[in-house]
Amino acid sequence: MSDIPLGVLDLVPIPSGSTAADALRNSIDLAQHAERFGYARYWFAEHHLNPGVAGTSPAVVLALTASATSTIRLGSGAVQLGHRTALSTVEEFGLIDALHPGRFDLGLGRSGGRPPGRPTAAPATATPVVDGRAPNGLLIPPRFSFERLLDSPRIALQRKLLLLPGAESQDYAEQIDDILALLAGAYRSPEGVEAHVVPGEGADVEVWILGSSGGPSAEVAGARGLRFAANYHVSPATVLEAVDGYRAFFQPSDVLGKPYVGVSADVVVAEDDETARELATGYAAWVRSIRTAEGAIEFPTPQQARALEWSEQDTDLVRDRVDTQFVGSPGRVADGLEQLQEATGADELLITTITHDHTDRVRSYELLAREWNRR
Repeated sequence: MSDIPLGVLDLVPIPSGSTAADALRNSIDLAQHAERFGYARYWFAEHHLNPGVAGTSPAVVLALTASATSTIRLGSGAVQLGHRTALSTVEEFGLIDALHPGRFDLGLGRSGGRPPGRPTAAPATATPVVDGRAPNGLLIPPRFSFERLLDSPRIALQRKLLLLPGAESQDYAEQIDDILALLAGAYRSPEGVEAHVVPGEGADVEVWILGSSGGPSAEVAGARGLRFAANYHVSPATVLEAVDGYRAFFQPSDVLGKPYVGVSADVVVAEDDETARELATGYAAWVRSIRTAEGAIEFPTPQQARALEWSEQDTDLVRDRVDTQFVGSPGRVADGLEQLQEATGADELLITTITHDHTDRVRSYELLAREWNRR
């Protein structure tokens, strides 16, 4: 499967007993290893008010990582536009592109205090799902409702702290258009005033849209002929809807003549299945902390995870994420990723791996790359 590139999606997780500084050093070290292992790109996510995640500013971490690597593409997965402006986004990526030209992917997402916006009627999913399975057997679990998270006090506080008092987020589609115009040097205000971003205008960045459904994000990406990344690792229930919606909306552009899709997956690889399952023990507790709106906890050791109180309700809360995590030997995990690629028609896969021990995390990516390239 070496014709399907693998990339890395890094949340900059903080293992229990370590610090944010440790997590940042680990991520930069992992990026250097990923470059040697042959991964095509390395993306950083953006999250806020999470005690166990240090990736709060993709552009800053990208600048640090660019200085420590030389060839691997680097990007955001994704910049949260709900609390940013088009200008600030282009300026940030323009700055790092000025010193490391042609290496950056500007991945854009809607989350982070976004306004409700206008609803989008997503096209019907073209891929049938029967008894929770895609035609090739890929697990498509029941849909998880994220509404409970949007109503949580922590999310409300995040919005309050990220947005200036009285500020409202720009319409997402308009914001994407402004970013594209500023990058191209074609921006004009409604009054006809030009704006030129230096550095930023003409930056050699790949623009991606990230989304978890076939709604607004898929529509924006498709209608503007941009690359699209769908999140099997965040919302496995809607990955087929997302990629089908994007392809249905797609219009050729100067950037792309046909759709281009990346799909993310949670992965833990070890020499054998039993060892991999042990390394992944803390994943359920970590997902629970996110889905109860507590905020991602520091990633626990297997022993710490087993000591946590756990209920049947907790199991139900995280079941879709745990059941769709690819865990095992290199061969087992590669088989699962091939199935994911086949079901979604992905042009590439983005791998996110979290283990408590950094050396185990590096080894997981190494084993997967070796097996993937062998096929």
